[in-house]
Parts: sequence; structure tokens; C-alpha cells
Amino acid sequence: MRRVRYESRCGPLLLEEAPVPEPGPGELLVRAEAIGVTLPVVRKVGEAAEPVPLGGEIAGEVTAVGEGVTRFGTGDRVTGLCFGHGYADFALLHEAMASPVPADADAVTAVALVRSGLVALGALEAARPEPGEAALVTAAASGVGHLAVQLARTRGAGRVVGAVSDPAKAGFVRGLGADHVVTYGDDTWGAPVDYALDAVGGALLTPALAALAPGGRLVAYSSGGGTVQAYDLLVGAKSVIGFQMARIARGKPELYEQWREELWRLFAAGELRPVVHGEFALQDAAKAHGEIEARANLGKVVLIP
Repeated sequence: MRRVRYESRCGPLLLEEAPVPEPGPGELLVRAEAIGVTLPVVRKVGEAAEPVPLGGEIAGEVTAVGEGVTRFGTGDRVTGLCFGHGYADFALLHEAMASPVPADADAVTAVALVRSGLVALGALEAARPEPGEAALVTAAASGVGHLAVQLARTRGAGRVVGAVSDPAKAGFVRGLGADHVVTYGDDTWGAPVDYALDAVGGALLTPALAALAPGGRLVAYSSGGGTVQAYDLLVGAKSVIGFQMARIARGKPELYEQWREELWRLFAAGELRPVVHGEFALQDAAKAHGEIEARANLGKVVLIP
């Protein structure tokens, strides 16, 4: 099979031949039909001290199962997050991270909707939104962010603000349902919001926190790190909440499935629209990474084996 790897930090992505892996206990072997490219994986190529497997969101058909697998069998169509080599014709997916794909849905839609949607929905749930509250979503045009904008609206947000890196993305984000769009360098992000979903981290934590009204909640789900001053939380009675999807998938599988079903329900009802920025061949993985590195994507970037 074909597999993408790299040999050094910031090194080129290389296409190689590799043996098809065998599923271990609790694992599914999936013939990939679509692979979602994520910002954390793109960052690892440039930041990890040693090369790491290029994991990611995959969707495809189960061709073999490991010992102890009970929820899936060969021929089932699934999607989920692969922590090993995911940029490949075949990948291993742990059963706990896998979700079924409806018969009438294609792999590209599944990989654009489910994992990114679960992160967006989970971050929104962590914010404990109340109907009528104002919401802020950073990286609002990203694979996760563009779904978070829509989900905030479905949960009754009275006002949705999208924050983006480039004003050229404003029309796209407004088309998703945002009432107002700001760019990261703006002096002000407008009227205060009740909660913020932050996918960027780093230096952006400061303006995101400043955008909160007294008592506001900032949900951080970025791999970008960053720090906040405790005094800034104290004077505004604000809070910062960390969210990690893997903790839900492994520790609360019933909630994971409940959220997954909600995503497909909203999609079927036309209330949630995953947008695919572009589809790239597996051998063009470097071009796909380049779109995210340049912050050029409007929606999800997908690899097609």
C-alpha cells in the first residue's frame, strides 16, 4: 500500500510503499476512501522533535477486525480518528474512536462532518450555552470552526461572531450564519460575548478572553498552547475550560454516540452543512498541508487515496 511520511522536522512529505498493517486487539483495518487533514497534524510536521506518524480523520470500509472487536465487522463503513499512520491506503482505527457512516452518505461528507463536528459540538457543550447568549468562534472558516458557527446558531445563540485571519473570509463565514466577522488584528471585536470557542490558542487567547462579558466562558480546544493571566479571570469573573475530544470518546462512549447521532440528524435536516475546501490526491499531501499552513482553507481539506 501507499503511505505518506516525513524524515525530519519541516521535511518534505514523502510517498512510500509499506505493508498493509494487521489489526491488533480492539482495532479495525480500514480501506481509506477519504482522509481529513487537521491543523494539529500539520503543526506536528513543523514542530515535533522527531518524525511522528501522520494520523488524522479517516472514512472508509472495514476490511479486517482485531480480537475483541464487537461493534463492527468487515464490510462496515466507518469514520473516526486514527492516531497511527492515517495518510495511507489502509489505516488502523481503534474501535472506541470509530463511528458508523449512514448508507446514503459518502466518505468525504463523513470525514468532513463527524470528527470535526464532534469537536465543535463538544466545545459548544463545554461552554454550557443558554438560548439568546452571544457566541464567538475563532478560526471560524476552518474545518471545525465553520461547523461551530452553525452549531452555535442551532443551539439558539442570539448573536454569533466569527473571528478569522483574513477579511477575505468574511463572506464565507457570514454565509454560515455569523452575524458579525472580525479579524484577529482588529482593535476591538465588537460587543462582548457570553462564551468563546477558541481553536487557535497562543497569542489569540488574550483578545478572545477580552471579548468576553463579565461571567463569560472561554473554551480552549486548540493545540496551539498559550497562557492567560489569572487576574484577568478574577476581575471579570471569567472562566477558561479545556476540551479534549479523545477524553469523551474513550471515557464517555454513550455521549460520543449521542453527539454523533445529533450531527447526522442536523445534517439530514439541512441545519448543518459541512463544507469541503478541496480534495487532494494522497501524493499531493504537501499541497493539502500548504492550504492549512497558509490559512487559505474555507472548510475542510481532504485527501483522497
